Amino acid sequence: MTGSEPHAEALAQLAWLVELGATEAISEQPVNRFEAADTAKVAGRQETAVARQAAPLAEPAASPDREPLEQAVETARQLAAGAGDLAALRAAIDAFEGCELKKGARNLVFADGDPVARLMIIGEAPGRDEDREGFPFVGRAGKLLDRMLAAIGLSRKADEAENAVYIANVMPWRPPQNRDPTPDEIAMMLPFLARHVALADPDLIVPMGNIACQALLGRRGITRLRGQWTQAFDRPALPMFHPAYLLRSPARKREAWADLLEIQSRLKGSN
Repeated sequence: MTGSEPHAEALAQLAWLVELGATEAISEQPVNRFEAADTAKVAGRQETAVARQAAPLAEPAASPDREPLEQAVETARQLAAGAGDLAALRAAIDAFEGCELKKGARNLVFADGDPVARLMIIGEAPGRDEDREGFPFVGRAGKLLDRMLAAIGLSRKADEAENAVYIANVMPWRPPQNRDPTPDEIAMMLPFLARHVALADPDLIVPMGNIACQALLGRRGITRLRGQWTQAFDRPALPMFHPAYLLRSPARKREAWADLLEIQSRLKGSN
């Protein structure tokens, strides 16, 4: 037998074993695989510990940066304060770039009705129809609101100020997919809303829905808040259900009617 024969025979045996399905070599001495795995884990932990000791300490996680929001709110305050009338306020809102909602909206939804009206209704945010037409409350909810107001002798199209109503929203731009505005979005638009109320100077304010109550009153829970007189921007305010909610929950129209009668009584009593 030549020196190469044992090597060739070994290769032939190995090939035969592979064909039989062998996948790993087994030594002549038994090996405790569990012990080997534990040893590897210990070695791995030791290596990790050494690496941690050698590495510099990581900086603690920073708190969320509030500076961009604070800057946006301050810019909104300055723009709002510089608006001497409603036309200037609309232009100031249109020029404001701090709110991302503006980028996805078709139109700025500013207001509707008569700005000298004694009653100002403040809704939440524009929906699809409002975004398309550029006016608040123009969809199904808007039609219901018009019928509600007509029941107590008010209209956004009234010629006389005594029968008129002025309507605006907390947010002038539609949020994507009609989601609720975030607290940050509300905060940066609140200076504009405060100036809007100051320029319109209504006798009474009606916040409609949870978002309006959150912005004007700092509270949510419209089922508890509705029908209870409070103050918003230093004026009497009566929270009411949003007409969109009444379309989904018609049984609540009885309470909405009671609130409308409260508004009618307060307007007549303050003549």
